[in-house]
Amino acid sequence: MRVEVLGGVERRRRWSRDDKMRIDALFEIERSINGKKAEERLAVRQAPSRPLIEDLHAYMREQVAKLSRGHDLAKAFNYILKRWASFTLFLEDGRVCLSNNAAERGLRGIALGRKSWLFCGSDRGGQRAAAMYSLIVTAKMNGVDPQAWLTDVLSRIAAHPAHRLDELLPWNWTPPASAISAQAA
Repeated sequence: MRVEVLGGVERRRRWSRDDKMRIDALFEIERSINGKKAEERLAVRQAPSRPLIEDLHAYMREQVAKLSRGHDLAKAFNYILKRWASFTLFLEDGRVCLSNNAAERGLRGIALGRKSWLFCGSDRGGQRAAAMYSLIVTAKMNGVDPQAWLTDVLSRIAAHPAHRLDELLPWNWTPPASAISAQAA
């Protein structure tokens, strides 16, 4: 947090220009590799992104030590620091995005207002609905017809070997031969 004095009035800024430039640099790297294969994205991330992330990590820890526990910026930094392994997963797996913007955009297609969630009936029903929406959006994001994928996976999952469940994930899934021949006809 930076303190500025403008016209004799002290103003506190949440983020300085330097803070924002750190994040912007990461997103600029991501824009340059958007649409490339996972292996290419991972290779590019190792050189420019990793040092920026390590610097950001040190900076956040330094700032948290300087701020009071109740400060909004300290809370935000602590939030991400507690989830650091999840945040930095994109450095280890080229399929993972830096942000969840694509997932959020995908969920926007499900235009349900707050009152429409009443159909869930309970918290557990809401969790099930959220899981189903996640599956549907994941299939769409991988260029897979969600209905065909779910129909096939639900019919095969009970007999499918547990150690090969990853074959049924949308990005690994291939339609059964009968569905392929039906589409060709």
